[in-house]
Amino acid sequence: METVVIDGDNLTLEMVKAVSLGSMEVSLSSDSRERMQASRKAVEDILDSGEVVYGINTGFGALSSVRIGDSQLEELQSNLVRSHACGIGETMDPNIVLMMMTIRANSLAKGVSGIRPSVVDTLLGMVNSRIAPSIPRIGSLGASGDLAPLSHMAMGMMGEGECLVQVAGKWVSKDSRTALEEAGLEPVKLQAKEGLSLINGTSQMCAYLTQTVLNMEILCLAADASIACSVEAIRGSHKPFDRRVHDSRPQVGQSISAARISAFLSQSNIEISHENCERVQDAYSFRCAPQVHGPVVDLIRETRRVLEIEINSATDNPLVFVEDNGASIISGGNFHGQNLALASDSIAVACHELASISERRINQILDPNWSGQKAFLAGNEGLESGLMIVQYVAAAIISELHILSSPATISNVPVSMGKEDHVSMGATGAHRSLQSSILLSQVLANEFICSTEAIEAIEESPGIGVTKLVSWVRSHVERLDGDRSMTSECEQLSESILDGGLTEIFG
Repeated sequence: METVVIDGDNLTLEMVKAVSLGSMEVSLSSDSRERMQASRKAVEDILDSGEVVYGINTGFGALSSVRIGDSQLEELQSNLVRSHACGIGETMDPNIVLMMMTIRANSLAKGVSGIRPSVVDTLLGMVNSRIAPSIPRIGSLGASGDLAPLSHMAMGMMGEGECLVQVAGKWVSKDSRTALEEAGLEPVKLQAKEGLSLINGTSQMCAYLTQTVLNMEILCLAADASIACSVEAIRGSHKPFDRRVHDSRPQVGQSISAARISAFLSQSNIEISHENCERVQDAYSFRCAPQVHGPVVDLIRETRRVLEIEINSATDNPLVFVEDNGASIISGGNFHGQNLALASDSIAVACHELASISERRINQILDPNWSGQKAFLAGNEGLESGLMIVQYVAAAIISELHILSSPATISNVPVSMGKEDHVSMGATGAHRSLQSSILLSQVLANEFICSTEAIEAIEESPGIGVTKLVSWVRSHVERLDGDRSMTSECEQLSESILDGGLTEIFG
């Protein structure tokens, strides 16, 4: 199996995903090991000197002025983890937990956190052994790091609490100590600063946003593919996707979207047969698709840039810098997730917009005034409802997405006796944006189902890309030959979109 060697600088979203799925293992680079040992020695030198430094021999947050005796420093770190492990809510998806663990390890691998390499070795050993601590999702404020979720992770490393272990493809709950023993791993005994280094960072936010960005990159392509199918389904105009239109407003995402739509529509006989149609212009949901889809492409491109910097950053506090003239321990705020929170809020709005415009196209495909076909594409109007409720479901999802698009960042609540007086709520926002992306995939799946049904009732052949898309849809959804429950087929197509089924057919 190929191994990802983490060094704090070169981790990608694709690597994080591959490790979480078990298709790649992960190990610590020798350079990182050396940097970590140097920063750890700096922490030990401070302890030997008797100097008082926040995070090393003091309390935390509002208790940062309380000096802790040397004999109690290990107990301090264990207490920190246990007291902060008070999350609630549903258990995090173990694959997302493995992403979070990989990202946390990479952050520590930068070598400025003062933690022993052996602690990261244990963390990576758990990842490679498919051991994911059971972590309640809710508890992080997205500042001071994802304290509660990461504390549950650290408890698992200490051999406390429960873990989910993948055995023969299934996740099984086990006592953490037992899970570690069966994998040949020793529970960690945290030393000075190490508990704080493990729990003080943006790793939960990053994990959720990693999966969201990967989803959205697929969904942006899917949205362009779905509009192409829908244009053919209503015998719509291809002219709005002409390159000259978009070169005259050279927004990158818009140009990418238009080019993809044009490629899907290439060599269409449907367009040729409809050249002398009396319809002058199509509705905005068709004509303006590149102008709506394109900004989402731009947003996701920028979010990937920000996120790949973040997963290769040191996000705990304080940081330990070892230089030629000695070591410096500096308190700062790299744990604050405002960058991720704002991106997640924008993605949630983008999901709503892509779903909203998709639902409007579904409406037109099912409307005889636009499609020229029977209402709701029913075989026997009145007796059968056809795909009527497929649109209803898409409309219901729009309402879900409308609620989810409310910004998480505007709900700041000061904590820790006012010392931590501004938080990002990025963990809430990042989880919400992942949910939104999954709901978006279902709306697009419903659009594909409707457009495919309509296209197959048209005598002329669609564009070469649309033809492939219709075949892909039919591999998951049978042709409508009468009313039937569509739930399982709609969900299967949605899952295929997110699993890369659509992208695979285009290489």
